[in-house]
Amino acid sequence: MTIKAPSSAAHSRGVLLVFAATVAWSASGIYARLLTTDAWTAVAWRALFAALFLIVPMAIFGSGRTRRDWKKTFGPTGLALVAFQTISQAAFIGAYYTTSVANVAVIYATAPFIAAVLGWLLLKERIVLRTMVAGLACLIGVGIIISTSLGAGRIIGDLLALLMTVTFAFVIVIPRLDPDLPAMPPIFISAVLTFLIFAPFGASGSLDAHNLLVLAAFGATNFSVALVLFIMGARHLPPAESALIGTTEVVMTPVWVWILFVERPPVATIVGGAVILTAVVWYTISELQRGKA
Repeated sequence: MTIKAPSSAAHSRGVLLVFAATVAWSASGIYARLLTTDAWTAVAWRALFAALFLIVPMAIFGSGRTRRDWKKTFGPTGLALVAFQTISQAAFIGAYYTTSVANVAVIYATAPFIAAVLGWLLLKERIVLRTMVAGLACLIGVGIIISTSLGAGRIIGDLLALLMTVTFAFVIVIPRLDPDLPAMPPIFISAVLTFLIFAPFGASGSLDAHNLLVLAAFGATNFSVALVLFIMGARHLPPAESALIGTTEVVMTPVWVWILFVERPPVATIVGGAVILTAVVWYTISELQRGKA
């Protein structure tokens, strides 16, 4: 069966939608710096708003409409996906509260290569040489970033960013273990679960109008809207091209915070981030060229 290539117009629309999703994701650092609540409250209420706004894309794409979707969600792979997504959401916000936005962004960029290692371990997928080279370069970049955090009080935040990245890599790989697993119900359940777990530890008194508005926007745009835009756009693009566009988030996320909050990335983060970004761009371009060969 021959897969029909998307038209030029569809391809252009896909590029714009995926880029728009990337811009929405890159705003995470802005939301984190605008918040004045404690981390527990931010984790819980961002997750609640994310769950509420996720109902719309679930309705649009028909995910979770059948009893079978929810039955699969509560199966072994579905529950594993819920667990890893819950940990990833909590570590994501915790990292922003305890290290620089730039550190979080560049460490997160290593997720595809950690996923490749997990694919090798769990699915026995062969890791090609260019993946190993790019992954090793990313590991060196992360090492450069974390090495300077030991004496700067950011090591806990960097480790949380690494935990977020590793658990998100599991989120990438688990659906490949079970291709019939529905996409959105596990994410919805993990968001609700995150709220239920962390809300009791938060300070509800800090939820003034400002924080509620920021958390609602955080959950809506950075979670649901970005997800819808990416799903709609990625269907018109090769996976490597979507990934290449997504690498711009690594640059945009710290730049927004640098401009708006004067949070200048440490020199080690700039150096390590340059190593990681170069590796990711080189890898995705090589994937695109291989796909055209």
